[in-house]
Amino acid sequence: MNNTLPRRALAMLRAAAAGRAEMTCSCEPDLFIDGLACCDQVTARLLAHTGLIRPARPGTLGQRVPVRLTAAGHAALQATPEAA
Repeated sequence: MNNTLPRRALAMLRAAAAGRAEMTCSCEPDLFIDGLACCDQVTARLLAHTGLIRPARPGTLGQRVPVRLTAAGHAALQATPEAA
């Protein structure tokens, strides 16, 4: 899958891996990096819907919670050269 992920998506995954990301609890989650709304919510939702990121804990509808990478998210980052 990492061959099809754009650089922005990989940067979002790296931010999540570093503990810098939050997402809203929703069927269409919004992503926040360093407390700021992510500029590409389409890609953020793609990461969530394809199972690369998920909420780190349960929350109420609309609540921001920390993000964690799934096993697939870790694999996507490991398979990607650091320069990407």
